[in-house]
Amino acid sequence: MVGYLFAGQGSQYIGMGKDLCEAFPGSNTVFEKANQVLGFDLKETCCSGNPDALKMTNICQPAVLTVDIAAFEAFKSEFRILNSEVGFVAGLSLGEYAALVAAGVLEFPDALKLVRKRAELMNEAAVKNPGTMAAIIGLDREVLKNICASTPGAYLANLNCPGQIVISGKKEAIDQVKALALDQGAKKVIDLEVSGAFHSPLMQEAATEFEKFLEATVTLKDPRIPLVSNVDALPKNKASQIKENLVKQIYSPVLWEDSMRFMLAQGIDKFFEFGPGKILKGLMRKIDPAAQVISIEKKEDILTNLCGG
Repeated sequence: MVGYLFAGQGSQYIGMGKDLCEAFPGSNTVFEKANQVLGFDLKETCCSGNPDALKMTNICQPAVLTVDIAAFEAFKSEFRILNSEVGFVAGLSLGEYAALVAAGVLEFPDALKLVRKRAELMNEAAVKNPGTMAAIIGLDREVLKNICASTPGAYLANLNCPGQIVISGKKEAIDQVKALALDQGAKKVIDLEVSGAFHSPLMQEAATEFEKFLEATVTLKDPRIPLVSNVDALPKNKASQIKENLVKQIYSPVLWEDSMRFMLAQGIDKFFEFGPGKILKGLMRKIDPAAQVISIEKKEDILTNLCGG
């Protein structure tokens, strides 16, 4: 049984998707659809644009989603894996929208519309409620959880893997947590280049507005493949459940490690990672070094695996 994983924000780079578009017509069609929905040349931005543009949330999020799906379409054109062979899909934060496309919950253009609006609302919330994020390396989850609980305005945001947790919140609170974490034995702390305190209660207003947009804009379908949700690391088989959690995801921590452990416990023995970078493969090495993850990012990834390499 296999699992499909989709990359999220932070994996982007200039040049992503370029050789997929050149080698696979289906991937190029994905970019053409994105250009039509977004109203600008996303392919140019991804392939040879300004790196600073890809740091902007309202451009980065649609771009990563598009590359995720471009990689998935290239994969489908060369591999014949039945839905019955896929146990679960999951995506890291933004990547959850690509997972929903793969599971048949959303059409790609609708996912783009949602992601674009999500990014806009998150940016607006970040302006109204300024904050920041930082990665804490080498500290036990419970220790960091207790530090955040005793520091008003600081929250766990991304529980990626053992020893790598992202915190989010007010800058003063995050600075306090960083200092306390180092005192408690963290190996290092890394400030993240983000425009706001994502996956924290500071995004509550964005979630409220997003719920209204989601209700008025898109109809979700029940998934053909169960989605393991970021919010609770449990499988969702109903559109209503997924809809509720897409709203919660904006202000809730991303339980990635828990999600992967759930999939592993259900007997998933091979994972395909779609999209830019190989971040999810790296995280899995720390969650379960024995798990097999095949990254589908470039033409060579597909050709190598077709040949059994």
